[in-house]
Amino acid sequence: MTDAVLGIIGGSGIYDLPGLEDSQWIEVSSPWGAPSDAVRIGRINGLKIVFLPRHGRGHVYSPSTINYRANIDVMKRCGVTDLLSVSACGSLKEQHEPGMFVLVDQFIDRTIAREKSFFGSGCVAHVSMATPVSPKLVDAVAAAAEAEGLKYHKGGTYLAMEGPQFSSLAESELYRSWGCDVIGMTNMPEAKLAREAEICYATVAMVTDYDSWHPDHGEVDIQAIIKVLHDNAENAQRLVGRVARDFPKNHQSCPAGSDTALEFAMMTAADKRDPALLAKLDAVAGRILSKAG
Repeated sequence: MTDAVLGIIGGSGIYDLPGLEDSQWIEVSSPWGAPSDAVRIGRINGLKIVFLPRHGRGHVYSPSTINYRANIDVMKRCGVTDLLSVSACGSLKEQHEPGMFVLVDQFIDRTIAREKSFFGSGCVAHVSMATPVSPKLVDAVAAAAEAEGLKYHKGGTYLAMEGPQFSSLAESELYRSWGCDVIGMTNMPEAKLAREAEICYATVAMVTDYDSWHPDHGEVDIQAIIKVLHDNAENAQRLVGRVARDFPKNHQSCPAGSDTALEFAMMTAADKRDPALLAKLDAVAGRILSKAG
């Protein structure tokens, strides 16, 4: 049975995880380019933790300039089996108030300027995104939120917009008409790439504001968002720390097939595959490529 390794991609507020021991920052190179930063590797209650700041320390990269492929590839190279994404977002529903955590289970991708796949000409693959998050990982986060007495909602749709500007009132109302729960700029193509890399994935969406639709809150207030982020940092630390402390030491197979997503996804015949692309896929698709070889 495979040892579980919990990866965390996030930003300000969770650099210092409660109980993280023997931690160090390590540079990990990727054939897909430079990741956002070095990774911080340590252990919580014996469980290996790999943390990557999505925007880089000091918030260097905008949502559109993050190298999502390199970030996920680096996580895979570090042995991550389960990946928890923590990201700030706006609320598109009254009940998801600022300060709440929404554990989303669906995504709508409206980004347009990002590389969204490890595969392409020379090695074509199509993975299913019908169930984009790992149910067991979501259950673990929900149990941790309950144990810590945190306000959360399980389930919902995350609308991923390109940014970096916030949405107009018309856009906000459109996304509400689609039934979306929260809106953010960073979970796509992150979730798609995690699926291609056969990493179990889940999102903790930290609500910072009501986007621009709410009649009592008006347009997005950056200062208010930053205040909520700072106020909620301790809760985010507690949540992630509790997930890690209670997480199973052995990786459990995903009922949604996250950890076997490539099993029947690769379409290009073995003798037609581009060796240069295959070399870059050594970590992401290593399990399936080793079977083919």
